[in-house]
Amino acid sequence: MGTERVLVIAAHPDDEVLGCGGSIARHVARGDEVHVAIMAQGLFSRGTPEEAEQQALRDACTQANRHLGVAGLERCDLPDNRLDGLDRLDVIKPVEALVDRIQPGIVYTHWSGDVNIDHRRLHEAVVTACRPQPGHPVHTLLFFEIPSSTEWQVSQSAPQFWPTWFNDIEDTLEAKLQALDIYAMEMRAWPHPRSLRAVEHLARWRGASVGMQAAEAFVLGRRLNSF
Repeated sequence: MGTERVLVIAAHPDDEVLGCGGSIARHVARGDEVHVAIMAQGLFSRGTPEEAEQQALRDACTQANRHLGVAGLERCDLPDNRLDGLDRLDVIKPVEALVDRIQPGIVYTHWSGDVNIDHRRLHEAVVTACRPQPGHPVHTLLFFEIPSSTEWQVSQSAPQFWPTWFNDIEDTLEAKLQALDIYAMEMRAWPHPRSLRAVEHLARWRGASVGMQAAEAFVLGRRLNSF
């Protein structure tokens, strides 16, 4: 199997690591070129953060992605937890531009049923940007779960996350946890689902459910095979 160009499109800083940090490190280890795009600001949903706090989050994002071996990191600074207030095209067009410029074969992004509105709007934008037109580069589209958003949705309100794709991260789980530790300002204490202990438990459970030591789980949006 040849190497791939991978694009992770996440709403906020730390979503990329929570959702697929182990897979990012696994792709890098096998020689794939991984790019990460953070589409919206963090922190602002909690008020107006000080500039020092904003810079600390930007620095953490840079360091965490460097730790995982990401080749390219971009921030689009769309409004935090307000993507539903933008015209749809104002979210879709930046994603289309990223896909057009990076030409990824594999794209990871959010699941459609998350509690967080930015996750849902970004999911829709990525699906639109990755529609399978002739000559489009994306052959695999995967949707990840985010602890404290995906599992907090109630069954009557949105589609439930039933994974259909699992990436073995036994060898890269520690790298994921270390990257999340760099994002310490965004993490919470156990038993919050966005704690290091809970993230490890989830990875162990996802792995055990398919006979692996640790895994990240996804819903497959689309897979195109050329024989």
